[in-house]
Amino acid sequence: MGRLKPEPFREIKRRLQRAGFVETSQRGSHVKFVRRQGDVIDTVVVPNKREIPVGTLHSILNRKRLTNPSRVGLSV
Repeated sequence: MGRLKPEPFREIKRRLQRAGFVETSQRGSHVKFVRRQGDVIDTVVVPNKREIPVGTLHSILNRKRLTNPSRVGLSV
């Protein structure tokens, strides 16, 4: 498995939407995405920055059952 690279917000948004997440709200520069699967609700908050740092990408993937980056099309 390769390493993650910083990704632009618009790419992360597009890939989360492809994985079933819907943009629900925004507070300041942070955008909340929600995915409902039966009784399970996954929430991801992503900063609306020009480029999302690798550490933030890891946090998003680890917190919300997205441990396989290819599930949301993230390059590795």
